[in-house]
Amino acid sequence: MMSIENLIDDFSFLDGWEDRYRYLIELGNKLPHFSDTQKREEWKISGCQSQVWIIPHFEKNTIHFEGDSDAIIVRGIIAVVLEIFKDKSAQEILDIDVEEIFDKLGLREHITPNRRNGMLSMVDKIKYYAEQALKGQNEYSRISG
Repeated sequence: MMSIENLIDDFSFLDGWEDRYRYLIELGNKLPHFSDTQKREEWKISGCQSQVWIIPHFEKNTIHFEGDSDAIIVRGIIAVVLEIFKDKSAQEILDIDVEEIFDKLGLREHITPNRRNGMLSMVDKIKYYAEQALKGQNEYSRISG
């Protein structure tokens, strides 16, 4: 079972960014591909150069996410972002310092500005879903859960 600590350890053991990019691609390849019916506009993340979709699934105390993209490195970034927020409550999601984790992984300085902006757009959308869940306005749960 992967955890964010495992990811940080794995990234630190890799020699250079070429190896880390390969690892991101490997992580992305483990994500299931979305069907055309899952690639709906409401799940699409704006602010990403590539097409990115993240679907929330609201459960009693946690929110689970699925993600996909049409770009291979971005799929790896999605895998990392989903790992950060996996099995967390809405409040835990809001409390996570994502920038600190990105720094530990070295993502801030080693991915392109466009990918970084897209990554932050993913995080913003996930935090939006968490805010809605806390407000009891998770209308998405009827659709996705």
